[in-house]
Amino acid sequence: MAQIGGEIEQRLKTLGVTLPQPAAPIANYVPAVVTGRLLFVSGQLPFGADGTLAPAHVGSVGRVVSEQDAVKAAALSALNCLAQAKLHLGDLARISRCVRLGGFIHCDADFTRLAAVMNGASDLIGTALAEFGAHARSTIGVAQLPLGACVEVEAIFEIAE
Repeated sequence: MAQIGGEIEQRLKTLGVTLPQPAAPIANYVPAVVTGRLLFVSGQLPFGADGTLAPAHVGSVGRVVSEQDAVKAAALSALNCLAQAKLHLGDLARISRCVRLGGFIHCDADFTRLAAVMNGASDLIGTALAEFGAHARSTIGVAQLPLGACVEVEAIFEIAE
């Protein structure tokens, strides 16, 4: 399988995006685990480059947070997944594909556009990994997320041999 990681950061750069500093865990877990040829990245919140949640990314989607801001939060959460991948693999060139993304959207009970919000994460990964960014996905609406975040994204990446 082709190695694509050397191109990932270049593709992000063309979007005007750089990898943030990976966030430290906020509870009793590790940010990523490698088993076999898979890297499991724990759920990442939409922390900005300064390590904080923007006010636009805190609260319930559909009530406090706009759908547009939630899409941006999902993309930022996916970017944080890539930052964790780089930290734990040493180089994004070790990624051979994105296998799966999982998205949790803090939303009101009547908000049904969960898939549209999660497209922010899928689009970011698709752009960064090109054809190797096509992935399986689950998106779930939840009543609350850590620190009041509107979105959390987890990822599974395949590691090149």
